[in-house]
Amino acid sequence: MDAAVRAWLLAQLGTTTDTADLELRLTRLGTARPVALEVLRERLASLLAQPASINVPGVVAINFGEIIKALERQIAQLEAGVPPAPDDPDEDGDGLPDGYGFDVIRLVERPRR
Repeated sequence: MDAAVRAWLLAQLGTTTDTADLELRLTRLGTARPVALEVLRERLASLLAQPASINVPGVVAINFGEIIKALERQIAQLEAGVPPAPDDPDEDGDGLPDGYGFDVIRLVERPRR
């Protein structure tokens, strides 16, 4: 795993994520995006397996609903290709991740008054 892929994965998954585990997953899955999706789906599954909220009146109240929604949003964004990973395949052949590129525009002088 090169430094750019490691940095991207840690930015998506958090700096406490085990890099040795990420190395194994990257070897098995091939690119960084499926690795990030697999880790996030595992985290979501473990949250869904637990009660969504815990309430002990007068002591503590914990609700994981917003964390679950945030994980679902992050998974949806990664599935849509946002943000681009350093090892995403170049489908249009321009050497840039999808959504990045160059266009030509024509500047036209406005008539003077």
